[in-house]
Amino acid sequence: MTGILLRILFTLFLFSTLSSCSDNDDGGTQPDNQALPLFAPEGKLKAEIRWTTHGVPHIKAENIESMAYGVGYASANDNICIIADQVTKFNSQRSKYFGPDRVINSGDSANLISDFGYLTIGLRELAEQHISSMSDMSKALLSGYAKGFNFYLNEKGKDNLAPACASQPWVKDIDETDMLTYLLGIGTIASSNNFLNAMFIAAPPSEDFRPRVKSTQHPYTQFQAKRVSLPNLNPMSLGSNGWGLGREKTENQRGMVLGNPHFPHRGALRFWQFHTTIPNYLNAMGASILGMPGPINIGFNENVAWTHTFSTAEHFIIYELFLDEADTSSLSYRFDNTSQDITSRVYEIEVADGTGGTTMLQKTSFYSDLGPIVVVPDVFEWKQGQRAYAFKDANLPNLDILDHWMSMNLADNMQAFKQAFQNHDGVIFNNTMSASEDGQVFYIDDSTVPALSDEAMTLLKGNTAYRQIRQQFGVTVLPANESKYVFTSPVSYDSAPKYESFSYVQNSNDSYWLTNAENPLPEHSPLYGKFEYQQSLRSRMAHRMMKDSSGVDQRFSLQDLEDMIFNNRSYLAEEALNPLLVSCTQQGPTPILVDDEDVSIQDACNALANWDGRFNTDSIGAAIFKEFAFQFNTSPQWVVPFSASTPLDTPRDLLNNSTTLAHFARAVKNLNDANVPMDAALGDVQFVEASLPDGSPSGNKLPWAGGHNIDGSFNVFDGRVRENDTMIPRHSYPTLPNTDLSIEAGGYHLTYGSSWVMLMNFTNDGPIAKGLLTYSQSTHPTSEYYNDQTRIYSQGPQLRTLFFSENDIQANVIKSKVISYSP
Repeated sequence: MTGILLRILFTLFLFSTLSSCSDNDDGGTQPDNQALPLFAPEGKLKAEIRWTTHGVPHIKAENIESMAYGVGYASANDNICIIADQVTKFNSQRSKYFGPDRVINSGDSANLISDFGYLTIGLRELAEQHISSMSDMSKALLSGYAKGFNFYLNEKGKDNLAPACASQPWVKDIDETDMLTYLLGIGTIASSNNFLNAMFIAAPPSEDFRPRVKSTQHPYTQFQAKRVSLPNLNPMSLGSNGWGLGREKTENQRGMVLGNPHFPHRGALRFWQFHTTIPNYLNAMGASILGMPGPINIGFNENVAWTHTFSTAEHFIIYELFLDEADTSSLSYRFDNTSQDITSRVYEIEVADGTGGTTMLQKTSFYSDLGPIVVVPDVFEWKQGQRAYAFKDANLPNLDILDHWMSMNLADNMQAFKQAFQNHDGVIFNNTMSASEDGQVFYIDDSTVPALSDEAMTLLKGNTAYRQIRQQFGVTVLPANESKYVFTSPVSYDSAPKYESFSYVQNSNDSYWLTNAENPLPEHSPLYGKFEYQQSLRSRMAHRMMKDSSGVDQRFSLQDLEDMIFNNRSYLAEEALNPLLVSCTQQGPTPILVDDEDVSIQDACNALANWDGRFNTDSIGAAIFKEFAFQFNTSPQWVVPFSASTPLDTPRDLLNNSTTLAHFARAVKNLNDANVPMDAALGDVQFVEASLPDGSPSGNKLPWAGGHNIDGSFNVFDGRVRENDTMIPRHSYPTLPNTDLSIEAGGYHLTYGSSWVMLMNFTNDGPIAKGLLTYSQSTHPTSEYYNDQTRIYSQGPQLRTLFFSENDIQANVIKSKVISYSP
């Protein structure tokens, strides 16, 4: 995530990269020597919104501001509660409306930590500082979206919103600064957002870090510190799959793209599908994270299609400050042979006290010139006269987000698409895979990565202490005693990992190295991730399916991709099922001791012998292997170890040993404890379940197909409890250690995974695409689009046609509306 540049006015970029006019009514690319219209004349906004089946809005307008106006209205129509909640969060106002705790009266202080944390990194302050200097493109998008959101809110009325936010005081009109604050917050997801706790407890050795009651200056005694630890920056149980297929890999010798992000099904990071058109300029379709005010994050236009996956790259550095030994307060550090002060700022927040009143709290945050001071007990501590640690985020602030994605949305060929990455640095934490109409493919990890000097790189690779910290804790620490170790900008386009050809590019959340297995990329900065290292089982499955799922002449059709995306194969099953059956058959009726309990695996072994090797809802015995995979993942047992010379085939060959049998026996015990029959169909024990407005389980459990990253599935889902990123209540079930399995749920309650699924192919008749938003468009429980696509997945799963052409849209319109605004 990164400091943001806004290097060039977007209209100048358009003159240099966009050409050739398309005269069709659908939109198209920009005519020569004609600027893209950004703002509505005289501020009068107008957008036409046509909804097709499953509640997909197609928004047509004459300029960018009006287009964003339509997007703001339509997205609020489906998800106003989440958008309003996130505006409240990033504006540091949760405590004001909800009190100090996320769980009321729990003492978790989560709202305090969130509010003070976003004040410390300065989200709102940065937005206020930079809003006037944003590009006209960004200003138009932010302005239009805010006005569209407000139009919906005032048209609907606060009392008539979804139950999660109806009549709530925190739902109110927003402005451009609110939206920019929201975007800057999204930009910190993989960096600063993970260190809110560590910033909160940072204080000099002799000072109390707790908030103080402003009126008395006494510590806020209700505060209870949460356990502070380093974040898991790239949990491999989640992620995404993305493919770009070129003319050498497709039947019609044109570009194809597979987009398959694995994201939360609930909370703030939901995708939302839409289609935007400005005739003769813009015609883009796909899906975006809620709050993206106009650009499509993952989608296509008439010329280029693109998708993203979460990158393994790092977006921040923790800097070790060498405290000035002469300063007994430990509030200065040595930098380039001078003494630099650690400064402080006092922030205030209003906190609901539960009686209808509020209390004003104050807290002091501490800063070096590199960024906020952080403390992680037993790892990075502020020690008297010795060391302190500061956090420098390459995405704070990232002001390129809108310009970058809009450049992709507007690209009329692959060269223009690549130019977007040369001009901007706003793809905050993603790999990008793309394909063009003429069959080119392009990959880049242009996530915002600190550009280290040669001296810093040498130290990182050669210094034993810093290398061990990185290996042990998964974060990069460098000394801050000399400026040569401190990054000042993100890695440039020229130095980022990238690959282009007419063959294929792919990523399943491993690093850039094997983007194309036939042409591995050379080593780049270690901040981009590992090189010549063991791939996840899901990545190996992706490469395997790239080879064996294509049709005629080893070339893909759109149908081949559709058959593949939901085939629910498992790499671990294909490698380990047969030897596992041999092992458990040999064990026979002899029990295995698990937690001082004799566990017979014979019935499970017999049931597993009838498993079809897939994670379909009707797959008998799939739960046994799923649970085995969770246990196997704690200590994998392979005969042949990993070799960088054969990375797609190693490690391999299951070890027939006591550890493997112990994993299997643990799986059987867990299933017995959860009362899951060994011969249960997967759909009987794996499900999604919506919450009622009060956060309790709805009881409507929909059977769900799909595997998990640890078993090497491509179509991935996950259910372990993670922190809710919104204040909207939701239920969860406690799970057993090292598994998604819940005794209370009687199976696997899934809340993450394949979300926006998109397949598209360029043809002589234009883009042809299919897709599915697995959790549906709307979070309003009375909406007809609340779970309609969810049922499609549960009953299928299958994809639906995406209506892109004007003829298809007109043939499938359910309702339409023209909205307008005059200042």
